[in-house]
Amino acid sequence: MPVAQAPAPLAAVPNRPTVQLTPGSALALAAGGGAVVLVVGAVLVSLLLAVAITGMSVAVCAVVLRSILNQERKH
Repeated sequence: MPVAQAPAPLAAVPNRPTVQLTPGSALALAAGGGAVVLVVGAVLVSLLLAVAITGMSVAVCAVVLRSILNQERKH
């Protein structure tokens, strides 16, 4: 006759608090995330514009210097 085995003990479930989002807090979280995306996007666009403006000004300076040097060589 087989020996009956005792049931295996159940694993203890950790007692962690769960995060419950209300519709208001979910909306606030979404709005905050959207604001972060807009701010980061504005900063990146500003940096890109600064690089583009700097590049254009360096190019204009190079053209002016080249023109001045060419005029000096002709005279």
